[in-house]
Amino acid sequence: MASRRPDEHDAAEFLGAPASPAGSSAAPSSRAVLESSPDALLVVAADGAIRMVNAATERMFGYSRAELVGQDHRMLLAEGFRSGFQRLFFALRRDAGAAALPPVEAYGLRRDGSEFQGEIACSLVAPEDHPDAAADAAADADAVCMAVMVRDISHRQAADAGLRAAMSLLTATLESTADGILVVSGEGQIAGVNNQFLSMWGIPGELMASRDDDAVLGFVMDQLVDPAQFVEKVTALYADPAAESHDVLDFRDGRTFERYSRPQLVAEEVVGRVWSFRDVTPARIAQDQISQAMAGLAEQAALLKSLAFQDPLTGLSNRQLFNDRLASALLGPRGTAVDVLLLDLDDFKEVNDILGHHAGDQMLIEVGRRLRACVRPHDVVARLGGDEFVVLLVGSLDPEAAAARIVESLKVPLWIDGTMLRPSLSLGLASISEDAVDASELLRRADIAMYAAKTAGKNRYLRFRPEMMTALVRRAEMEAGLRLAVDSGQIAVYYQPILSAERGVVVTVEALARWERDGEIVPPQQFIPAAERSGLIVEIGTEVLLRGCTEMKSWLAADSSRSLAVNVSGVQLQHGYFAELVLAVAESCGVDPRQLVLEVTESVFFGDDCHVIQQLVALRKAGVRVALDDFGTGYSSLGRLQELPVATLKIDQSFVAMIRTGAERLPILTSMISMAHGLGLTVTAEGVETAAQAEYLIRLECDSLQGFFFSAPEPGSGLEPAISRSAEAFASLRGDRVPGNR
Repeated sequence: MASRRPDEHDAAEFLGAPASPAGSSAAPSSRAVLESSPDALLVVAADGAIRMVNAATERMFGYSRAELVGQDHRMLLAEGFRSGFQRLFFALRRDAGAAALPPVEAYGLRRDGSEFQGEIACSLVAPEDHPDAAADAAADADAVCMAVMVRDISHRQAADAGLRAAMSLLTATLESTADGILVVSGEGQIAGVNNQFLSMWGIPGELMASRDDDAVLGFVMDQLVDPAQFVEKVTALYADPAAESHDVLDFRDGRTFERYSRPQLVAEEVVGRVWSFRDVTPARIAQDQISQAMAGLAEQAALLKSLAFQDPLTGLSNRQLFNDRLASALLGPRGTAVDVLLLDLDDFKEVNDILGHHAGDQMLIEVGRRLRACVRPHDVVARLGGDEFVVLLVGSLDPEAAAARIVESLKVPLWIDGTMLRPSLSLGLASISEDAVDASELLRRADIAMYAAKTAGKNRYLRFRPEMMTALVRRAEMEAGLRLAVDSGQIAVYYQPILSAERGVVVTVEALARWERDGEIVPPQQFIPAAERSGLIVEIGTEVLLRGCTEMKSWLAADSSRSLAVNVSGVQLQHGYFAELVLAVAESCGVDPRQLVLEVTESVFFGDDCHVIQQLVALRKAGVRVALDDFGTGYSSLGRLQELPVATLKIDQSFVAMIRTGAERLPILTSMISMAHGLGLTVTAEGVETAAQAEYLIRLECDSLQGFFFSAPEPGSGLEPAISRSAEAFASLRGDRVPGNR
């Protein structure tokens, strides 16, 4: 602590106050005393500018007087100690009766860049005590200055080795947080604020400097929709000093802040209150939009329930009426022909994704109209759901002719909102035969035939034949072969780089399961569904996670910002121990859980099983991030994004494929990215195959990019070249050098 600190009288003399009275000429002048002081003495104006210094200041900091006067005082303070001036100035002006504040310790910064530990004492100096400041006072309505004494105490042993680190961390935290922070003393006076608080509320600096807390409060309340409620909450909290609170403030200009308040404790004693304010306007807007959309869906659901036998969109029969009519037809006179034509639209999802659901609805209505025109008035045409339709023919002499007419009718283009579309369908035909079949078996056969039509190339119909059951046998063989592959170690792990669109470096690698069968790679779209049906996906997923953590451990350890992404099936999440398994694997491999990303599809959130959400929440609490894979291929979970434990959205490659030249206007992509950012989520685009696609997505501020343009999935041995190729591909977009990745 300083043995002496300047008071207002010392400062006034330093600023040029009159010398000692006549008769005391033998005593040295005050200015001479101050100039000979071993301590650095400065005068700092309210704006932080240095007005005067003594000779010790020049010696201590290595600057000349001319180099210091007029400069910002923070040039003399080390990083982490530069924001304290405003708080000291506020405190001195608030407690105007006090001559000075107790000394504080800080680190000074010399001209040569070296730092030293110092002790600082401050007091106010009125402008009238400073004759040299008269001209400045005319231009500055608030010319009160602060006299500052700095004493070099670097020779002392530091009382607290962590002081500087703690101060630096505290200052950096307060000034880097997105929240506005206000600290109020136990007496209800403003003790401190961060810059974000002033910015969020738009409070002028001169208003804060006036130390008029009532004026500041009035400025704040004038912006609120309900200022009385604001005052009521504040009053209630100060009546209960230990209470905490969290509520929402609505502004007249449409903004919304979340307000948090908790007591400020020193040695378990409440000495004040800390308020933090967070701008949640974008999230509130997104939430309102989602709520409106969900309310609309609820109305549609209520309408659907009221229409017991009619599809509300197309006006066709619904599933229940079709089942009733089919059951009645099968109970009819023996020998009566009963035929079921089951069909769905090929690639209908693209219509919804590209043109929107309104266009998709218009197409379904038109398809229903054309189906109705292809059959007799008494034949049943029903929409089973989505883009799936079924036709029931009773007593038809030529059902294949009806099937052919249906296929041909959909080949005629239709126009929706100025866009020409060419719908196509895959149709399966099954008929009652000599062997007795029930309704479910007839539908199953029609379904098998429809699947065969899709496999054969779509846009056609096929009649059910017994040999079509072979496809089912193949599925069984696929599952048996997959079991052998898992047991014999034929499942390999490949890695595909994911680049940061801002940094141009690989920040994530995605681990992908590959089946190496008889020297060939079985496409994942063939064996993953079989793995999920059989439950083998649990073993495969565990193996991919374990090998990924093991093989990528060194790469991850080199940079904490890197991460490993692993696909997770809904089947895996159904297991109660999944979260514990993931964390145990990470711990055994020495991988930080915060460097793991689990990719799940929207379908895992469709059901009502809250256990899945609980698993993901538990993992998120441990630091594991969750990415929503193939985003846009379904829409049932869009309304729940706000409440899901998701950090990243991965846009499905079907949307990226819409970018061909880079000059397109694709509002659906813009909306997806904007909505995700509005909810505080990052966005990764997968399936990037061209430079035009990459550049288009970068312009949309997509956070990360993945695809064959950068690198195909590679085995572990080929990952390092893949990372280099990815960086080179990114650099080619901007024409600059390749960033370092290792």
